[in-house]
Amino acid sequence: MMTENIRIAMRALLANKLRSALTMLGITIGVGAVITLLSVGDGVSRYVTAQFEGLGTNLVFVFPGTFSLSQGPTGLRSGANALTDADWRALAAPGRVPSAALVVPLLRRSVQAGAGNYNTEVSVRASTPDYLAARSFQLAAGRNFSQTEYDERARVLLIGQTTLGHLFAPGADPLGATVRLNGVPFKVIGVLAPKGGSAFGDEDDTLVVPFSTAITRLFVTRTASGKARVSILLIKAPNAGAIDSVMFEVGEVLREQHRIPFRGEDDFTLLSDKDLQSAFGQITGLLTLFLGAIAGISLLVGGIGIMNIMLVTVTERTREIGLRKAVGARRQTILIQFLAESTALSLVGGAVGVALGALGAWIIHWRVPQLDTTVQPEAVGLAVAFSVAVGLFFGMYPATRAAALNPMEALRYE
Repeated sequence: MMTENIRIAMRALLANKLRSALTMLGITIGVGAVITLLSVGDGVSRYVTAQFEGLGTNLVFVFPGTFSLSQGPTGLRSGANALTDADWRALAAPGRVPSAALVVPLLRRSVQAGAGNYNTEVSVRASTPDYLAARSFQLAAGRNFSQTEYDERARVLLIGQTTLGHLFAPGADPLGATVRLNGVPFKVIGVLAPKGGSAFGDEDDTLVVPFSTAITRLFVTRTASGKARVSILLIKAPNAGAIDSVMFEVGEVLREQHRIPFRGEDDFTLLSDKDLQSAFGQITGLLTLFLGAIAGISLLVGGIGIMNIMLVTVTERTREIGLRKAVGARRQTILIQFLAESTALSLVGGAVGVALGALGAWIIHWRVPQLDTTVQPEAVGLAVAFSVAVGLFFGMYPATRAAALNPMEALRYE
């Protein structure tokens, strides 16, 4: 019986090909939009996750001032005390933060860099020899600067791949070459391996110099008391399980350093790489939900179109319905037939929409290669299931109306 109802439903739809195609168009566009937008949302989430993984693993960041990730920039309040090299030395002192594997300062500034006839503006990162290990940087050529070079404030630097392309001709060997930073000559001793982008920009568009050299020969970044400022303090935990202990110990040391009273508010902010990733993950999750809701409106509109056409179909086929009921067709049979027609419209429209959505996701990935818009099976299943549900829901009223027709009145209908 079910097979017969489906056969009759498909024959009725094929009898009005253009009308059926136009009716399915709303569902097709809706499903296609759902597939494409959910793929974009998932791609953005994966991209953000990859960006934060590029920062390094098991890291705790100490920022000057206090702010809340949930409040965003409006929650920013300047702290009375900046982070300084004294804070770094206190944290790095033996036994002060026993749960930490590495403690490094980071000072970031933009400089004008020049090598031969090439010039560019680049972000300089001033830190200690442990910076590469803390941030999981690798060297493609050359070496890292040594502790001796750090202590002697040597004018040496490591160059990133993007900056290398800006300052040297293709294929040129930069090792041993001189790069002037704001007019101060530095010797290139190492080339960083490609790292890609992260949450804080292009990790390859950078130069790394000793912190000791930067604060004495390159920048004037001292407080009124003569302490050298740092932009961020990086503390690497030995494993993910030690992050909470590291954050507690760092907070205690910095409160003591900054002479914050017992109930006083911190003038610094502690965040782990997981905190940053989670905060941005919530944002991208809401973005995906919002995009899916917008696409769902298209499905709703398509469902209303199906109901409208099915009501017209019931009116056009009133005499047919009366004839079928007069020769013994039960009310349930009529109901199933019209539900089968509306569901078939949704299902076929949904299948075409899946193909359209996959094409849209591929086009976006083609235009924006760094965004992985792979269509997930869950998104396909959700879109198709929702399209079938739309067909059943919006087809129920026309089907019920058709099944409730009185056979005698239906046969007399003109």
